[in-house]
Amino acid sequence: VQLQASGGGWVQPGGSLKLSCVASGSTYYMGWFRQAPGKGREFVASIRWSGDLTNYADSVKGRFTISINNAENTVYLQMDSLNPEDTATYYCVSTSDAFSGYDSWGQGTLVTVSS
Repeated sequence: VQLQASGGGWVQPGGSLKLSCVASGSTYYMGWFRQAPGKGREFVASIRWSGDLTNYADSVKGRFTISINNAENTVYLQMDSLNPEDTATYYCVSTSDAFSGYDSWGQGTLVTVSS
């Protein structure tokens, strides 16, 4: 499965951005990881293909919302109340079934939060 992410950019603290990721085929879980400059990659959020199961990192709970459009094989990440600590390259990920790890990774989209 190929993943194509988009929607990154620059935003001021307190602002919002919405990321999108289109998958070329069917997936089971889709989600997002991020990597800040000089830091390791960290999990952000995930959603099951049916949309009924979501998971968030504690650092983004209450600020980010993940959603999915199955008809278009597209996952979204609505990011609100952004702060400079959210600055990172965001990677779209997916699994091929319920038991595999994240076996497909997108190319990454940069989100910069600064004044």
